[in-house]
Amino acid sequence: MKRPLALLALAGLLCTPLAWAGEVQIAVAANFTAPMKEIASAFTRDTGHKVISAYGPTGGLYAQISQGAPFELFLSADDAAPARLEQEGHSVPGSRFTYAIGKLVLWSPREDFVQGPQSLDRADIRYLAIASPKIAPYGTAALQVLEKLERAAALRPRLVEGANITQAYQFVSTGNAELGFVALSQVSKDGVLSEGSAWIVPEELYEPIRQDALLLNKGRDNPAARALLDYLKSDTARAVIAAYGYGLE
Repeated sequence: MKRPLALLALAGLLCTPLAWAGEVQIAVAANFTAPMKEIASAFTRDTGHKVISAYGPTGGLYAQISQGAPFELFLSADDAAPARLEQEGHSVPGSRFTYAIGKLVLWSPREDFVQGPQSLDRADIRYLAIASPKIAPYGTAALQVLEKLERAAALRPRLVEGANITQAYQFVSTGNAELGFVALSQVSKDGVLSEGSAWIVPEELYEPIRQDALLLNKGRDNPAARALLDYLKSDTARAVIAAYGYGLE
């Protein structure tokens, strides 16, 4: 007996991944905004699961999670905040891993403005933008660089701090600061600088920015959350991460 076409179509739909699609709410460090949007799009395409993302400074996201925010997955800009959440019992044991290693750059949207560390000595620099060292790991790294280069004391009066690395980038991109320490992922892709000039800071000048992911308790029983955590380890996700200049383990 022939089945009605409508029933056959419905049966076919129920056999696709979309039939079991869910959603996952994630907290993501601001520096990882662009790659996460690409990864989320690919993840939805491949699994049908929807990703609801909130971006911000790692310290601020940590505080929200500690206070009960409904996030199921945390992608930090360091390994310290996830470790604290783990110790405090906010996460699924054994779920933490390093998904990316961040890289810091000194950047200006002006061509040939940045020639290396000596650009910090330019007389025409009124402001140098960094992320807040109190809540943003990239801000901490920027201060470490200034200390190693013995420029911290001289440049401290010129520092302007963004609430996160996105705001630090905005200070520079809008011309409110001549220079800024930003994430490499914000100004380049596939090894090509999007605009302006930059100096990729040697990694020996700051402590490694190990960015850890963590499955939170609220995502323990959510298949979409576990699927996204696994997807971050896939070749597809790792290719995106590497394209934005991050290191991989």
